[in-house]
Amino acid sequence: MTTTPISRSPLSPSLIATLPGHYYTDPEVFRREQERIFESLWFCAVRSADLDRPGAFRTVQVGRESVIITRTRAGELRAFLNVCRHRGARLCTEQSGAVRRNLQCPYHAWTYDLDGTLIAAPNLIKMPDVDRVAYGLIKVALREWLGYAWVCLADEPPSFEDTVMYAAVERLGDAAAIEHYGTERLALGKRVSYDVRANWKLIVENFMECYHCATIHPELTEVLPEFADGYAAQYYVGHGAEFGAEIKGFTVDGSAGFGKLPEVTADQDRRYYAITVKPTVFVNLVPDHVILHRMFPLAEDRTVVECDWLYAPEVVASGADVSKSVELFHRVNAQDFEACERTQPAMSSRAYRRGGVLVPNEHHIGIFHEWLLDRLGDAHA
Repeated sequence: MTTTPISRSPLSPSLIATLPGHYYTDPEVFRREQERIFESLWFCAVRSADLDRPGAFRTVQVGRESVIITRTRAGELRAFLNVCRHRGARLCTEQSGAVRRNLQCPYHAWTYDLDGTLIAAPNLIKMPDVDRVAYGLIKVALREWLGYAWVCLADEPPSFEDTVMYAAVERLGDAAAIEHYGTERLALGKRVSYDVRANWKLIVENFMECYHCATIHPELTEVLPEFADGYAAQYYVGHGAEFGAEIKGFTVDGSAGFGKLPEVTADQDRRYYAITVKPTVFVNLVPDHVILHRMFPLAEDRTVVECDWLYAPEVVASGADVSKSVELFHRVNAQDFEACERTQPAMSSRAYRRGGVLVPNEHHIGIFHEWLLDRLGDAHA
């Protein structure tokens, strides 16, 4: 593939160049992203609590691979490639479900324990030389953090601490800051899945900047007035956008939400923090709940985004009405995704052949572009 040269020289002292349009439309670019990003880095796959009993499973698309995450009888999470070792049939065809004791291929009935070991197959007793561990399911590395299972397909996964967890340190400036929200102890209050007809990078770039906030987010800028000035929360290390003086909670009408989470500090109260965990996760922190987005890039022009609203367990257990806090960010999501879908067609226009520009408020997106180009091997393109 011939790569269009990228000039990092600004058109004027205030501007720097973006990626050229083909980075958002070319199937070959997306293939390389699957190989060098989604299949090589840690990928947030599923909320641990969704797998609430032994035998519960969920299948997740990670790059070009289907991955099964399941809970063993010992209560531990395990991840495997969703491929039978016999003839390659897909083991689990449903997105989620539960089995009683094992995973069985629907083609030839090769059967695997929940830890991946081959335990049965037609005529297996006549093949005593078959190593049941060696012919078990192919394991995928798994770590749990913030109450989610993160998987990595790489033979030698990068340091989880230096990549995933470091994103929180880099953004908040304090390793302990995110722990105050106790995300792994929260309960799911609402989940919404969005099928966005746009490239995953457009969604990342949108989340990282607030130059658009005054234009398309009237509800958000009412709650967080400083966003109307165009500076995103991620523009400053350690900074959280402060609630407006008359705002009582992070809700669609500014009304009170719920009591702040127990370990949230006084400095974190009445503030909103946003973290991008590359490549596909957004974490939004407010005093009484956490909103976490997981992206599943399916094609160069299609991304499914799953958004979870997480609250203190007693809030969810009580049946409290969370609709006003959910509605605020649901509107933000709908507004953002509409903007991304409006942008996607222009990525193939000759007007965007050399890309666009970033204004000073967006310059940190340039760092994301440099990271991407480095991962793809295009840093000097």
